[in-house]
Amino acid sequence: MNLLLKSANIIDSSSEFHNTVQDILIEKGVISNIAKNIENPNNYKEINLENLHVSQGWFDSSVCFGEPGFEDRETIANGLKTAALSGFTAVAMNADTHPVLDSSSDIAFVKSKAQNHAVHLLPIGALTNNSDGEHLSEMFDMKNAGACAFQDYKKPITNANMLKIALQYASNFNGLVYSYPQDNSITRSGVVNENITSTKLGLKGNPNLAEALQVARDLFLLEYTNGKLHIPTISTAEAVDLIREAKKKKLDVSCSVAIHNLFFTDEVLTSFDTKYKIQPPLRTKKDVEALIEGVKDGTIDMVTSDHNPLNIELKNIEFDYASYGTIGLESAFGVLNSLFSTKKTISLLTKGKDRFGIENTSISIGNKANMSLFNPNHKYTFEKSHIHSKSKNSIFLNTELKGSVYGIIANKKMILNA
Repeated sequence: MNLLLKSANIIDSSSEFHNTVQDILIEKGVISNIAKNIENPNNYKEINLENLHVSQGWFDSSVCFGEPGFEDRETIANGLKTAALSGFTAVAMNADTHPVLDSSSDIAFVKSKAQNHAVHLLPIGALTNNSDGEHLSEMFDMKNAGACAFQDYKKPITNANMLKIALQYASNFNGLVYSYPQDNSITRSGVVNENITSTKLGLKGNPNLAEALQVARDLFLLEYTNGKLHIPTISTAEAVDLIREAKKKKLDVSCSVAIHNLFFTDEVLTSFDTKYKIQPPLRTKKDVEALIEGVKDGTIDMVTSDHNPLNIELKNIEFDYASYGTIGLESAFGVLNSLFSTKKTISLLTKGKDRFGIENTSISIGNKANMSLFNPNHKYTFEKSHIHSKSKNSIFLNTELKGSVYGIIANKKMILNA
């Protein structure tokens, strides 16, 4: 792949060209020159895009693609294309498939489906067989086959001893264990945040306590085992405080927050629109403010779209019976760029790679080209026409966003929005 990017605003604090406008020459997938004005004697393809900005490639630590088993929701091929058109050069794929990804052969299958794509797919293996919480899966074998971490997607480990053993076992091969932050004995049948809004609407509540208890328990287990823990998609002020204190103790813990939990509060539920039914649920303004503060001070390590495509019949029913989940890849940049400065947004989208063993490739001469291309100033209303996923269950439909994505350059390939 040979091409020339013209007048690109480089946002990459690890590059000597950070905060400058440069031409970038890429030859055979490698950045061969960066300068104010580069001639094009070899007639390489030139990329001239309005207000073009480039950064290191973005990473998402939690996406669902359905395949195998739920290809009607999403396939790996189209999921990776969607990720690329949304600016992501690497994604970690959850194991909520059919069958569940709980063996080395399952991991090998998923990786084979993503072979030679521009986007790097990192499978997350199930922590327990069939994600049923009864017996540990083949973690070591899956690690050798390419699994980047282990979790039972959206299913808390109710047996504390199971998580203790998992953390101890995974420490032998530097494995990363996820633990979903919810105590089901407290949550029970709650479908939305337990608050004034849930009472007004007559919907059963899921209290902050359910998340705080589970996080506190998991952090005690982490301290006991000296393991390596990731707590995905926290949603409460209490969880932020607990993790902040754990980091002061130097525990090996990381966490993420779903982008929609930074943007919406439970007040939007008054419409009974099932697009707002997610897990963990939308919380209060106080929780959102605490999450944003946690993002700013580094307590929260990374953000995720928590991309979860669902069939329309799973959403277009009564609120109590609708499934949890929203797609989020396509809207991720526009939402974050509406909440934070562009530099902070890019910092968030490129964080977390080290935790998952992904190489950080700065925009520097001699490095492989692995970058996201975007326009941070484009304002628009997010509509179905912006969705590339097979499923259209976006929580951000009809929301005003700031910032659009052109595409990516990675693995000697370029994928751009038409």
